[in-house]
Amino acid sequence: MKLHEYQSKQIFGRFGIPTPQGILAENATEARNAAREIGLPVVIKAQVLVGGRGKAGGVKVAHTLEEVEEKAEHILALTIKGLPVRKVLVDPAADIQSEIYLGVVIDRARRRAVLMASAAGGVDIEEVAATTPEKIVRAPIDPFIGLPDYLARDVAVAIGLPREHWGDFVKIAKGLAAAFVANDASLAEINPLAIVSADGGAKLLALDGKMVIDDNALFRHPELAAMRDPDEESEAERKARNADLSFVSLDGNIGCLVNGAGLAMATLDIIQHFGGKPANFLDVAGGARADKVAAALRIVLSDPKVKVVMFNIFGGITRCDEVARGIVQAMEEVKPKVPMVARITGTNQEEGDRILASANLITATSAAEAAQKAVELARLN
Repeated sequence: MKLHEYQSKQIFGRFGIPTPQGILAENATEARNAAREIGLPVVIKAQVLVGGRGKAGGVKVAHTLEEVEEKAEHILALTIKGLPVRKVLVDPAADIQSEIYLGVVIDRARRRAVLMASAAGGVDIEEVAATTPEKIVRAPIDPFIGLPDYLARDVAVAIGLPREHWGDFVKIAKGLAAAFVANDASLAEINPLAIVSADGGAKLLALDGKMVIDDNALFRHPELAAMRDPDEESEAERKARNADLSFVSLDGNIGCLVNGAGLAMATLDIIQHFGGKPANFLDVAGGARADKVAAALRIVLSDPKVKVVMFNIFGGITRCDEVARGIVQAMEEVKPKVPMVARITGTNQEEGDRILASANLITATSAAEAAQKAVELARLN
């Protein structure tokens, strides 16, 4: 689950990371009042869960209250990468001297969190990693010790940070690592962490913030779960989450309904192998009963791109007859207009086959055969 900039910065503040004292606004009048309270000039930033806001016109500097109202109204009317802008964050404008990237991510190869920093802040870190990877400094974080001061200081030295900012950088890096762990994040990012002019000197300030929370840990963080932006998910993804289904929408035309994450990924692979394109990843999990299977099928069939549906069910904990009943139940409710191919094997397979046969589904005895039939049907339709 992604958090908005203003939400991320609120969390950062609780961990001692200095951030601008901005105000959230939902309309142009609120933005004007916020700017009056903060003091001009201000930066007005669209709050949407996608990158590239600046390039899309979602970040503007305003020097007068009239400008604030005009630019806020313009930004709130935008749709950026398919997401409507419903709120803006009004931040005091900063006199930026230089920008740094700082983030904590999961390094799956090392099986631990890693602190990443780069002197090339303010731009897409993916672009830096692709074109100039030598500009990124990485420091693994020990899961028992955390991020020690000396390691954070080594990172500051490696990115060429001026010595007078090392102490503050250490506090910010340790705070970011602590926020990452405490909130079960998969990403915590400040881009840019800027050196800004302040009181005749300079200081470090987190001008932007981004956090991605592990969905599987949200049961431990109801306060974070309440922050979920409904615009982040499609209608199908929202229904899947409410039905306790693992679902990811893809861009193909073969709908997939599978039990077990490993089998689901293998199903996507085998469809690709035979020249098809999966429309989704959907895992109904082990032990799924008829009502859950019916809910899953309704979600798959709600995608207008789907030309055929493929079921690949291994009946271990999940009973094949329960899955078959769910398929038939969903077909009676939804009245599908696309062909469906089913391969089920395992517990109560004979009864499952009998139920599917009565529904006139296309059946297969192996995953490969089912995938080939699904791909062929998708081409014909």
